[in-house]
Amino acid sequence: MYIWLFKIGEYMTKIFKSEKIRELDQYTIAREPVSGLELVERAATAFVNTFRRHCPRPEMTYVFAGPGNNGADALAVARLLHDTEDCPLAVYLFNPRRSLSPECEANKSILLAEPGIRFSEIVSDFIPPVIGERDIVIDGLFGTGLSRPLSGGFATVIDYINRSGATVVSIDIPSGLPGEDCPDDKNRHIIKANRTYTFEFPKLAFMFAENEPYTGEWMTLPVGLHPDIIAATETPYRFVTDEDMKGVIRPRPKFSHKGTFGHALLIAGGKGRMGAAVLASGACLRSGVGRLTVHVPYRGEVILQTAVPEAMLSLDENADFISALPDTNGYESIGIGPGLGVHEASAAVLESLLKTATRPLVLDADALNLLAADKTRMQLLPPRTILTPHPREFDRLDGESANSCERLHRAMKMAAKHRLYIVLKGAHTAVCTPEGKAFFNSTGNAGMATAGSGDVLTGLILSLLAQGYEPETAAVAGVYLHGLAGDIAATDGSEESLIAGDLIRALGKTFRLQHDDR
Repeated sequence: MYIWLFKIGEYMTKIFKSEKIRELDQYTIAREPVSGLELVERAATAFVNTFRRHCPRPEMTYVFAGPGNNGADALAVARLLHDTEDCPLAVYLFNPRRSLSPECEANKSILLAEPGIRFSEIVSDFIPPVIGERDIVIDGLFGTGLSRPLSGGFATVIDYINRSGATVVSIDIPSGLPGEDCPDDKNRHIIKANRTYTFEFPKLAFMFAENEPYTGEWMTLPVGLHPDIIAATETPYRFVTDEDMKGVIRPRPKFSHKGTFGHALLIAGGKGRMGAAVLASGACLRSGVGRLTVHVPYRGEVILQTAVPEAMLSLDENADFISALPDTNGYESIGIGPGLGVHEASAAVLESLLKTATRPLVLDADALNLLAADKTRMQLLPPRTILTPHPREFDRLDGESANSCERLHRAMKMAAKHRLYIVLKGAHTAVCTPEGKAFFNSTGNAGMATAGSGDVLTGLILSLLAQGYEPETAAVAGVYLHGLAGDIAATDGSEESLIAGDLIRALGKTFRLQHDDR
């Protein structure tokens, strides 16, 4: 076996907080050089090109612009649409304080020079147009510069748009949505977009489940911010894309043998829960491991030998649950948890493993529940161990979180404190690292919200660890490949019909995609 030293994360898509994005804008303006007005034009052009390709032709397009630079983008979008589309267009600029940003003021003047433009500037009372379900609203009221919840007239306008039934497309971020957080009960006046076209980078807020009703489907559009400042500006957040994963999965040498790709040990299964052991085993084997040994209660022998004949078995002396730790020498990685149960004897096995393990570990399911049942066990976790909790499992480990944003930052704090990798599962599964980073995943779909999906992920990560991938790479790549397998399986069938076994069957195509460009 050999170690793969690919350094993951260096060039991945960064996710910046709002104040950092403003710094990147200013650097680009100063160093490219490019004017703020030209930067607005780039954003508007990218938006309009994507809007034309992806949005249905409306009966009427309404553009709602605010007084700041998000409004400047909206006015530039309106002009470009007016120049090229023959569908009716109406523009509303909200300026109750009679103070526009320089870019917004300039784009207002440019727009007003357009013949035939339907333009209204709202400085006091607003008589709303009649918006129908076959219309489109382009939301450019407020961007990431908003520092407080919306109220008063703007809140009324947003509520009116949300009730209209029209398709809503937001520029950069839905108006009223915090760029880095989840809204609380005091902040509910937020545009509910069907689509959001954001510029250059995803917003951190897009990673949280609570914000999906506001963002809808979102897409990132390049606007040409200066690459030097992007590379030089630090952020703990990364977004893992297909492009980022190219070259991560290494080619298999021609003269390989099974010893080249490691020997993994999986401790799993219990009475009524052998399916979890079967799924994790199948995923491990389908992900390239050289050999796999599965330690199961002895009653599970026939099940495993029949379902996964490629795996070797280590039989526990107990029929129904794991009661003893097998010899762990000779393995390159060890996984524990799927279908394990929470019997007292199994807890002792987990403790013994944590005290004696010298190889990379991955803990899932009931192994996490046993950690939560006695939190002193957290101190036993060897550095660089991988934990794979779903949100409820993490809350058992660290206490209830108010929302997904708080949960993420608690996971990042826990990972740093205990020197762990925490795979916080969800639509954009986050891998939190000992160095305080979070890698958000881009693959996967709602069909993967099915029993056994997490067992497949455990087996996949276990396999990569056994093959010599570093824990960070195994966790990030494992999550990505797991999601991609889900996308392939849903394409071959449907999200509704997807079951965990489909993920294993899709792994062949998943890995082949990693090598197609070579």
